[in-house]
Amino acid sequence: MKRSILTNHTLIIDELETSIKFHNLDLILGFLPKGSYLVGGYIRDIILGRETEKVDVDIVVPLNAIEIGKKIADNIGSKFIILDKKREVVRIILNHIDIDIANQVSSTLEGDLCSRDFSINSIAFLFDKKCLFDPLNGLKDLEISLLRTHSEKNLLNDPLRILRCFRFVSELNFKIDLRLVDFIKNNKGKLYLVAKERINYEIQKIVHGENALAALILVKKLNIFGNDNLSEDSFFLDLEKMNYEELNQKEKEKFLPSFFIAQILDVASLEKLRFSKAEIEKTKLLRKWHFLLEKKNIAQLTESDRFALHKDLEMFLPLFIFYLPQNLRLDWLHRWRDSDDKLFHPSNLLNGNVIKKNLKIKDGPLLGELLNYLSKELAYKRLNNFDEAIYKAKLWIEQNAPKCD
Repeated sequence: MKRSILTNHTLIIDELETSIKFHNLDLILGFLPKGSYLVGGYIRDIILGRETEKVDVDIVVPLNAIEIGKKIADNIGSKFIILDKKREVVRIILNHIDIDIANQVSSTLEGDLCSRDFSINSIAFLFDKKCLFDPLNGLKDLEISLLRTHSEKNLLNDPLRILRCFRFVSELNFKIDLRLVDFIKNNKGKLYLVAKERINYEIQKIVHGENALAALILVKKLNIFGNDNLSEDSFFLDLEKMNYEELNQKEKEKFLPSFFIAQILDVASLEKLRFSKAEIEKTKLLRKWHFLLEKKNIAQLTESDRFALHKDLEMFLPLFIFYLPQNLRLDWLHRWRDSDDKLFHPSNLLNGNVIKKNLKIKDGPLLGELLNYLSKELAYKRLNNFDEAIYKAKLWIEQNAPKCD
């Protein structure tokens, strides 16, 4: 956080104007009527010195947002979209920057800012006066890293804002005001009034934030998604007791988001919230092997069981290590990181077409079983080359192909 900026409006305004010019936003200023202002995350992120991959700009005009937006788009040759015709909210896309323009919802500037979700998003930059307006002390909350709302009604107007609290914990490492925490506890059920796709999107933002762990611990503590079995089902682990340092940085970035999702949502919830089939299948496989290993020690697995485990979990094994005994985790990770380890990365010396050509076998279940057998033999180092694979394949077919009388 740029602490020196927070107490100096002049520095904030200088940074804002520099950023506006850098992103060519000054191209649209001449089309904005008197009383227009910039608000929201764009200002917040500049104050925090936070760089984001995607730049979103929110501008409020007194009236006629659709007409103004259309005029701007026509003049600068950019894409124009009407997001909400009734409330007059439009979007202009300028050099991959989303510029949303909306009508002021209150008769006063202060009233408009008081209707926004959180104080940190209620700081305005008045274009015509070139000054900041901060009636809700958003700057102070940015300084102390506090998430606070002016009115709980603002969150109920769009219950997704309840979930967005955890996004700010994850992305900004903010604390949530205690009164806001109480409100969340009492109103989390209203989250399901929100479109499922929007909830899904917000969850993705939460699990990919720099401080995702802190956010997820809070999500579980407050039982945001109302899954009563989170504390009873052994699949759901204590996130505070996990040793995430066993994973390297690349593995954390790639696999922890999916691990976190599986720790706050059961399979039914994933399906309800329209997560991808791949994400749902991944969670199902993790659950399958977790519960199997609860009944059977890893050392008791047959070769076929162990091979099946690695076939199922090969692409995301780092997600599963938290379910393994502590003494196995580093060894399994080390072997998984070795792409030449044929047990942890099952492969084959022959493909189906080669087998069909050389051994006169057709497509079907028998071919699939043979490929699986050869892959398992390779995994357990009982195959060394192509000729051995052909030989073993012939023997297997003689033993397993249907016999005709």
